[in-house]
Amino acid sequence: MSGHSKFANIKHKKEKNDAAKGKIFTILGREIAVAVKEGGPDPANNFKLSQVIAKAKANNMPNDTIERGIKKAAGDVGNVNYEYVTYEGYGPNGIAIIVDALTDNKNRTAANVRSAFTKGNGSIGTPGCVSFMFDKRGQIIIDKEECEMEADDLMMMALDAGAEDFGEEEDSFEILTAPDDLEAVQKALEEAGIVLASAEVTMIPQNYVELTDETALKNLQRTLDLLDDDDDVQAVYHNWDE
Repeated sequence: MSGHSKFANIKHKKEKNDAAKGKIFTILGREIAVAVKEGGPDPANNFKLSQVIAKAKANNMPNDTIERGIKKAAGDVGNVNYEYVTYEGYGPNGIAIIVDALTDNKNRTAANVRSAFTKGNGSIGTPGCVSFMFDKRGQIIIDKEECEMEADDLMMMALDAGAEDFGEEEDSFEILTAPDDLEAVQKALEEAGIVLASAEVTMIPQNYVELTDETALKNLQRTLDLLDDDDDVQAVYHNWDE
């Protein structure tokens, strides 16, 4: 879901087909369950849950589906046995790839992720083998169509709230924070009436790698497609310069 571009592609997010929505809803349902288990069912007192709810709404998950997920998780806390696991490895030409998964069967997930790398002519590495090439940052994306504030004013508001960096692309603004400062910046923007397309802790590549070889491009895309199709995979980060 994340890391497939330097900035979020807003239009792409809005135009996801039904199959992609089903996959996203499955992922979000698991995230809701884990968030409720860890911090309770009240988003006002559970920032992680409030983040998942915001992400769910950004992906057009119906409110009643979100509420049902929270209620189900709250009544089933003892049976929520998903756990987070991260895999690191290399795609073609040494492209660095990090895979975050949320699973109730680590053996199944590990086999599927390894297969995705292998089929794309890549390989799984040891923990830490590529994560040093990324910076863990809070990332907020704002759709320009949803924002009436001038870029300079938005930048100053974000920086005053504790943001570290501000970027602009054709259809969106990107605000970067330290992971621990994401909540404060997010709340400041929301209290000012700014609509956020997404707000999450992500992995930002320190450098991007270009691929020009057609075979390498096809192999990398195959790996990314297989990972995207896996319901256990929550997010994929890479340093390919698309």
